[in-house]
This record gives sequence, C-alpha cells and structure tokens, in this order.
Amino acid sequence: MSDFTGSTLPAPSGDTGPGSVVVVGSINVDQLIRIDRHPQPGETLIGTSMEFLPGGKGANQAVAAAQLGASVRMVGAVGRDSQAQVATAILTRAGVDQSAVRTVDGPTGLALVAVADDGENTIVVIPGANAMMGAEAVEANAAVIASAAVVVLQGEIPAAGIVAATRLATGRVVLNLAPVIPLDAAAIRRADPLVVNEHEAALVLAQLEPDRPIPTEDAELVARLLEWGVASVVLTRGAKGAICADRDGTHTVASPTVVAVDSSGAGDAFVGALSAQLAAGVTLSEAVRLAVRVGAFAVQSRGTQTSYPTLADALPTLDGTVPA
Repeated sequence: MSDFTGSTLPAPSGDTGPGSVVVVGSINVDQLIRIDRHPQPGETLIGTSMEFLPGGKGANQAVAAAQLGASVRMVGAVGRDSQAQVATAILTRAGVDQSAVRTVDGPTGLALVAVADDGENTIVVIPGANAMMGAEAVEANAAVIASAAVVVLQGEIPAAGIVAATRLATGRVVLNLAPVIPLDAAAIRRADPLVVNEHEAALVLAQLEPDRPIPTEDAELVARLLEWGVASVVLTRGAKGAICADRDGTHTVASPTVVAVDSSGAGDAFVGALSAQLAAGVTLSEAVRLAVRVGAFAVQSRGTQTSYPTLADALPTLDGTVPA
C-alpha cells in the first residue's frame, strides 16, 4: 500500500494540457561503474562492476514524474545507435510520450557514473545527441511546450534551447539549473521554482551578481535569489532535506533518514516528483514535502531510473518508518 499523503496526482492520459508535464532535456545512457572509494588525482583503482542503464537528467525527471501518475511528454534527442534503445527503455515502460524525441546523426548522450561504497557518486557527461537540442529543435515543439501545465528544464542541453523553452512556456517553469551553465538572466527569472543545491545556488548567484559576495548559509542563498527576482526557489540539501521559498514564505523541509546505497539520480527523482505535484495543483511547500520522501526512497537502491518509486511503493516517512 502506498502513502502519498496530501498528493492529488493526475491519472496519466498520454496527452498534454491541464495537469500535464513536458520535460525538455537530456536523454543519456549511464555507464555505471562500482568502486570501493573514489580515486585521488593520478590514482588508478580497480572497479568492482560495470553496467549500462538509462539516464540523463531530463529522462530521469520524466520517468520520476510519470511513475507518480503524471501525464508526461519528453522533448529531446537520441542518436542513431544501439544505445538509443537502452536510453529510452524505462521512458517507454513508464508511459512517457516520446513523440517529440528526435533521432539525430551521431551518438546518444553518455554519462560516466562512478559510485563508491558510501553511496557518493561522480559523473562526467558527454552530450552526444543532446547537443542538438538548441533553439531550432525546441521551437519545433512550440505547441507541445505551450500546452503544458509545467515545463521542466535542466542544464544538460544547450542554453539556447533552454531559453527558447522558457519563452514558449505558458505554464509553470521548473528550472533545475544542473549543471550550472551560463544562461540568459530573463530565462532564469522565468523559473517558478528555480531548483538548485547549495553549490549550484552559489554558482547561479556568481553568474547573476558577479560583483557581490556570495552568502555561505543556505537560507541566505535562497533569500538572495528571491531578492534578485526569481519567483520561487527550492534549495535541495541532500540528507538534510530542502528549503523552499515563494510568496507564501520560506519553509525548511526535513528529509527521512535512510541508508544511502547510491545517490546518483536522487535529485532528479526529487525534481520529477516536485513537477508532478505542481502539475496536480498543490502548493510548492506541499510538493517539496513529497519530493524529499521520493528522493530518500531513490537513494536506497542502485541506479537512477531503476531506483524511482511508483504509486504502488511505500515512501519513507520523517519518523523513520515505512507505511505498510
């Protein structure tokens, strides 16, 4: 029995429109290697295993939202190679509409992911087909983007594509600026919310206000982003949960305590859950309360998309229990 207290997620319909989520972003294959610990610079270690799994921040977020009941369409690109089928396998299983996914010449995007025994990860991304998601490719899907209740964006496609999507969106824009790339200030102002961790928040502020000192406290980072002009901010803090702020105030949301096995993709699980909830019409603080639980669920299993919950799964709670 699942426990999604306060959730009013829409039933998946396969169509865009009210309550729908459109993710404009990256689709990758994750080359996942296991290591006892991360190497020091110049050091060579022997890994314990390697596998290829679906990934990409855009695809991850689309899967997370769809598995929680949202109607999701993916706008992205894959290459003309055998890896494209690997990259889209769970998107297909989750029921994500891929009619706006292009096949382009060249390789599918690749992420090199190393996960240590303590669950911490390092990731290097090679864009591949994702580099083709510039303004022209995004504008070709103008009607799809304009019809969405929530448009979800990340930093793994060209900045011109992100800017185009923010211009085309008529609904809410969830901008997860990860990785942080140089981006037009007007596009960042379209974020509602801007979703970043503490390191990314500092980088965004350095880009927006290069002549001002960067705060070191999480709450101050959030306050400065709001002061600059972002409508709402969600600062993710890993095991410490999140801070969310909008016109209704600033709230600190704790995360359930769990044993982390693999943290890769947990932030994307958070964003997917957040976006699904916002598309369903719940408040930002309510959406964040569910999203931290979804992120905590994801770190308990290996992989990215393979670790995400469905509506049939029980989520961990703040008191450390899992509903029966």
